Amino acid sequence: MAKTDKGQQEPNTVVLESEVGGTLPTKKPIKKKAATIKKKKAAKKKAAAGGGARGGKVKYPKDSILDSLRIPQAIIDQNAGEACTDREGAGYAKIGWTGETAVEISSALKYGLLERPSPGQIKPTDLTRKIVRPQDPKDKLIALRQAVMNAPVISEVYTKYRSENLPDSEFLVNTLVDSFSVPRDQVVEFIKVFTTTLKEAELLEELSNGKFRVLDVSSPADTSTQVGEEQIKKLSKGLTVAADDACFVMMPFANPIGGYYDSIYKPAIEKAKLKADRADADLYGTGKIIDQIWKGITSARVLLAELTNRNANVLYELGLAHALHKPVILVCSKANEGDVPFDLRHVRVIYYDKDDPFWGTKLLEKVAENILSVMQEPKDAVLFPEKK
Repeated sequence: MAKTDKGQQEPNTVVLESEVGGTLPTKKPIKKKAATIKKKKAAKKKAAAGGGARGGKVKYPKDSILDSLRIPQAIIDQNAGEACTDREGAGYAKIGWTGETAVEISSALKYGLLERPSPGQIKPTDLTRKIVRPQDPKDKLIALRQAVMNAPVISEVYTKYRSENLPDSEFLVNTLVDSFSVPRDQVVEFIKVFTTTLKEAELLEELSNGKFRVLDVSSPADTSTQVGEEQIKKLSKGLTVAADDACFVMMPFANPIGGYYDSIYKPAIEKAKLKADRADADLYGTGKIIDQIWKGITSARVLLAELTNRNANVLYELGLAHALHKPVILVCSKANEGDVPFDLRHVRVIYYDKDDPFWGTKLLEKVAENILSVMQEPKDAVLFPEKK
């Protein structure tokens, strides 16, 4: 056997008998080297397809809208917007072909900035033209917002939180992982892309307290067809509602807020297939109203609290509901944001903007969605979950 200077057998050697009876140590890493080359080729091929870049394939775009515009805009500028191959598109943008480039093209496709007229070909869409070459002052912003609604997962998270503040980081991360299947090791990247994209589309407002509010800027038609109805249909799937399931509303009786019950809250509750209920002195009599409040709170499947103007009775009823571990949807006027008690500001609150001419329609749809969402996941609206 071949020995090293220290008397040890040399690793990875094969001993051969020579013609003169001696032995020759011969290295044998040939198969190992071939396997390594094969793995490297496979990795290179995967990266070229975009699968090995930035954590692998996911449903959502991995770049913001404006970062995804580089190649579509270059194709318009350098190739008159005509179809070309992925590599040609990268060439027009003067960037090399890597896994990162493939990811960028994938992001542009998910936003609807690029389309594939045939396999292996990409072409800028009309949406891209409205962004890079708008013919009306409003074209660019409208197109950016449409791109948000085109993007898988990003559009779903936007829809969930529109008219609300984004929750604190811990709760947002858990929601993204549990409800939207964002891989936990990529959730930080997703949040960065999500918030950057919403800022680019002017759909995210930074508040003085450091929180961010997701804006609902849709028209009534958009709310009813593209966002509201689709979301309600999705949330209703697989949900069982009993005939006596109710939503108890805690709100002032006096107008103008008292009038929202018949015009907004009751229709929203019925849209979610629940019975609407509230304690009303005109119906039940003053002496019995506390009994109705208690019965309404304890028997309701979901509750809703209108916090605008900090009505003392509403806050009292809300305290009872929270103590009983009941799921409560909180609503408040944007102009009266300070009316939300400090210790509830980490909880989801629907804020409506009365300066928006379509605020009533938007609020109605949003309340209906949140009721259905809470019925699917009651713990999301329970302030003090019961310990098991």
